[in-house]
Amino acid sequence: MEINAGAYYLRQLRADRHLDDRPALMEAFADPQHRRYVLNYRLRTPDEATEYVTLRAAQWACDERCSWAVAEPATGRLLGEVGLRDLDLRFGTAEASVWTHPAERGKGIAAVALSAAIQFGFARLGLHEIAYRHDESNTASEVVAKRAGFTRVGPEDRPSPTGETLIRWVLKPS
Repeated sequence: MEINAGAYYLRQLRADRHLDDRPALMEAFADPQHRRYVLNYRLRTPDEATEYVTLRAAQWACDERCSWAVAEPATGRLLGEVGLRDLDLRFGTAEASVWTHPAERGKGIAAVALSAAIQFGFARLGLHEIAYRHDESNTASEVVAKRAGFTRVGPEDRPSPTGETLIRWVLKPS
């Protein structure tokens, strides 16, 4: 499923002879700021990046997660990733996540991509609530949440995997 996201488009992550996201994935996941907040994946080799691309496709196939590469339309170049994870189609809930390649930060890409994924979640998946969480020190994620229309509902009772206070936001269809 591809989605037009204005100046960008959302597509499946790829690692094939026509388009290979693995080098950009490894660059992004090697970035210290990315590693500070994304603790559950390390993509140091092409094989690890291939496993990540394969995992995302498998998660989509079993309705566990919808994940898209955020891409530049003319070249297909990977700018980031956006997704709806922890999908519960029975109860209509999910949690949004987004990151951008280090070279693309500060351009508003994350908020645009997140808004497109949210629209998909409400319109195509019939979701009733989408959550978004981030470490309190991740001020860029706070800006993204506000731009995407989320309402801050406060800190969570438990800390994030980094040990920081975890801030929770919620969005419901209007």
